[in-house]
Amino acid sequence: MQTPPISDEFSPRELLARETLYQGRIWNVIHDSVKLSETGGTIERDYIDHPGAVSVLVMDEEERVLMINQYRHPVGMRLWEIPAGLLDVEGELPLDGAKRELWEEADRTAEQWSILTDVFLSPGSSAEAVRVYLAREPKLAPEDHRHLRTEEEAEMISAWVPLQDAVAAVLSGKIHNPTAMIAILAAQAARADNYANLRDASEPFDVHPYLRQG
Repeated sequence: MQTPPISDEFSPRELLARETLYQGRIWNVIHDSVKLSETGGTIERDYIDHPGAVSVLVMDEEERVLMINQYRHPVGMRLWEIPAGLLDVEGELPLDGAKRELWEEADRTAEQWSILTDVFLSPGSSAEAVRVYLAREPKLAPEDHRHLRTEEEAEMISAWVPLQDAVAAVLSGKIHNPTAMIAILAAQAARADNYANLRDASEPFDVHPYLRQG
């Protein structure tokens, strides 16, 4: 039997009804009634209505990655992560959002950008889609052009970690943030062909449920 191409595909279904069950500060909880097919039944699903996010794996000329350490209240831990943030600025393109987050969280810009991968973090319960970028040739912003971080972000620290050490930390269970783990392992895989097959950073983020073309 021939194996079909391994590629997720769009599969629109008829939305019969939608209700907002909970309206939160950042995201809501939605209840949908959906018709699976003309002959099939309907399903009822509750899920998080999420604006999506971007994250950035910054890599320097020595193939070290920039990790940031931040307190995360729901799990009660300080986690090693990569710069990331919500796509919550109306009209902002994902790449521009990634550049903004890199500046806000790491005081840096970068000359070269490409896409490592796109990911749904919990597709059974959330609409959250995350685009993961690779940013190379980073530059530190001047002190008078840096973002003032507040609340948990005020406690952020950062460190340059060799890619191989970051991979080892993921595999040994020392890094738990999912986008950081995905980015590190994707970068390790991309490194095998000298990053030649990565997508252009300006490619539309069409898999995002709220950014689909047409």
